Amino acid sequence: MTASSYAEDRAAIEQLEAEYLFAMDWGDAEAYAALFAPDGVLEWARGRAVGPAEICEEAKRFKTFIKQIYPDDESGKPVALRHFITNPAIFIHGERAKARAYWFEFVNTAPGGMPVAGSYGHYEDEMRKVDGQWKFVYRRIFNEQIDDRRAGAENPVRSARVP
Repeated sequence: MTASSYAEDRAAIEQLEAEYLFAMDWGDAEAYAALFAPDGVLEWARGRAVGPAEICEEAKRFKTFIKQIYPDDESGKPVALRHFITNPAIFIHGERAKARAYWFEFVNTAPGGMPVAGSYGHYEDEMRKVDGQWKFVYRRIFNEQIDDRRAGAENPVRSARVP
């Protein structure tokens, strides 16, 4: 087996981040949890979960929570909550990587289904290859609308540079 190139690894990590957001926005808890390593940790505004089974349950609770905030419209169609990731700073160190990226969300709750900006923040991620696939080992989600989940004063990219 040959070592993968930086470009291949970076593309695979960006794919991991994209699949994470699609799984979250479509409420696909199993697909969401499958993106984490067996010892993976999710730390976010509503708690901390360790391992795919706990993370799957956390994703299900998130879906229920979102339905309470954004109920289906009058026709029964679910509100479209969509998350986006930008400015990925990815540092690959062999079979491990660290990444930092901004995230933001839109939801179509304005008249006519027009989008409204929701919350935003950044991710602090650690990943590693598991059976040749990049997985989240640790994902910490910062949210600028929540006092104890806001970013600190230090540029988060600095801590990602170190293996």
